[in-house]
Amino acid sequence: MEFAAFRAEMVDSLAHDTKAAVQAQSTARAMREVPRHEFVEEGRRAYTDQSLEHRGTRVLAPSTVGRLVDALAPAEDDDVLVVGAGVGYTAAVLAEIVGAERVHAVDIDRQVVYDARSNLADAGYGDVLVDCRDGARGFPEYAPFDRVLVEAAAVDPPAALLDQLADGGRLVYPEGTTDQRLVAIEDRETASVHGPVAFAPLLVDGEQASALEQNRTVREDRERAAKEAQSRKGWEQDWIDWE
Repeated sequence: MEFAAFRAEMVDSLAHDTKAAVQAQSTARAMREVPRHEFVEEGRRAYTDQSLEHRGTRVLAPSTVGRLVDALAPAEDDDVLVVGAGVGYTAAVLAEIVGAERVHAVDIDRQVVYDARSNLADAGYGDVLVDCRDGARGFPEYAPFDRVLVEAAAVDPPAALLDQLADGGRLVYPEGTTDQRLVAIEDRETASVHGPVAFAPLLVDGEQASALEQNRTVREDRERAAKEAQSRKGWEQDWIDWE
């Protein structure tokens, strides 16, 4: 009950005119539900509007997450890709809006992926799929995506991510190097700009401390088993059914 009150106070502060970091009702409702203290071990401090550190990377402040989600403008049942899983908090907020099974996240750091998966599972969002891979290459196995959110800066959006957007989809990313701005892309053109930001650059293979590794999750195993069952034909399927 105490943490619920902290969340409400945090969102009220972010939505107030003095900050106006959260404007969409869907974003506000989602952030009121997600237990941020499950993602950062800071107790009540988890609900203060400040960035934190995790394994040498920056955990986004709640106001930044609110701005990102507002700019992305996801709708219920959208398929979403988050590039830069971090601690998993942004993915959880999106899961509240679109549904956990429709959220996919990637990160180039294997240990960060492990942590994000654990945090999401502990917070009740275990069906969010988090995988270890080069974010610039996206997640083609689950494309197309209605929304793609990049939590790292680039001069231009990676071509692979644009290719994985559904028709009418939207990609949001921090554009630039030293001077950055939050940009929404639709139909491969800048659709809107959402103010200045400051993000670390998007990493590529070879720029992270831990090696890239494919790590299957319970959800992936379940989905692959279902696909294999559907693909069985003839005597093989008859024999399995008979058993």
